[in-house]
Amino acid sequence: MRAAYKNIARVVRPHGTKGEVLVAPLRGLPLLLTESMQVHLTPPALKRERTSTVESLSVTPEGARVRFSCARNLDDAESLAGCYVLASCDDFELGRLDSAVGDLLGRSVVDERFGDLGSIVEVMETPANDVWVLDGSSHGEVLMPVIDEVIVELPEEGAITVHIMDGLLDL
Repeated sequence: MRAAYKNIARVVRPHGTKGEVLVAPLRGLPLLLTESMQVHLTPPALKRERTSTVESLSVTPEGARVRFSCARNLDDAESLAGCYVLASCDDFELGRLDSAVGDLLGRSVVDERFGDLGSIVEVMETPANDVWVLDGSSHGEVLMPVIDEVIVELPEEGAITVHIMDGLLDL
C-alpha cells in the first residue's frame, strides 16, 4: 500500500545566502515540519533531489526558517521559492491536521465590502489550493478559494476577514 502524503507548507522565499528558506504552513495549519523529517518539494525540478531532509528549523516572527538538505546556497534556495512541501502522513500526527481543519468548520467569514458571507461548512482540497464552502448568509452557498489574495486576517479565534475577488458573488 502506498503512503498517503499531504501538502503541509509552502516555501515563501530564500532567507540569507546559505540555503535557508522561509516556509509558511498551509490552510491555517500549525507548523507540521520537524527536524530530520523527509519531505518532497513540488513541483520537482530536473536538477534537484526528489526527496529532501529538514536539516534545521527555527520559528521567527517572519515565519519558519528552514534548511533543506537539497539547498546549499542562495541559488538553490531561490529555486525552491513557490514550491510546496509534501510530507508523508506517517511523519506527523494526523490528528493535528484533522483538528486544524476541524477548527475552521463553523467559523464565520466576513468580507471587507460585502459583510457576512456565512460560516465554513466544508474545506475542499484541490490541487491548486483549498476551497472553503461557506453557507448561511443572504449570498447562499459561496465557494471561496483559500489564497493569499483573498485571506486578509485569519485569527486563531473569531471571524475570518477576507477580500472577495470581483465577480465571485455574481456566479
